[in-house]
Amino acid sequence: MTHTCTMNTRIGEIRLSAVENELTGLWFTGQKHYPKQIALWENNPNLPVFATLREWLAKYFEGEYFKQKIKLRPAGTDFQKSVWNSLLEIPVGQIVTYGEIANRINCKSARAVGGAVGRNPISILIPCHRVVGANGNITGYAGGIDKKRALLKIERSMSHFEV
Repeated sequence: MTHTCTMNTRIGEIRLSAVENELTGLWFTGQKHYPKQIALWENNPNLPVFATLREWLAKYFEGEYFKQKIKLRPAGTDFQKSVWNSLLEIPVGQIVTYGEIANRINCKSARAVGGAVGRNPISILIPCHRVVGANGNITGYAGGIDKKRALLKIERSMSHFEV
């Protein structure tokens, strides 16, 4: 059974989902690719994974980063998962291009990588906000460009990293 809860952050409301205490989703409410079936999921804000994530996100938004101890279970194709695994390797406070990710996973299409990045169901923790266009421009973010800029600004200001 999929469980869900809502959380307010300083850059907007987010919706969380989990199955068997593993995080399956983190979306900004109403973002692009927001799951339509979310209204059918059981609201359970007391699930341990949500408590852990609330603590992690509170510290993150205060500018403190630490290695997450949250089990992630994103649903997607093998290709999407390979892209998302590559996103997990981007250090905090750094950015890469879609083309660089394509090269890392031996994909000939930065556009295909962009499509997979855009479908990332676990924003922030799988850091799709750290991916930019070929010329370094802030491009595309399912949660909105304003949120992508805010996340990058938070990470640039972090003085303590444990990755």
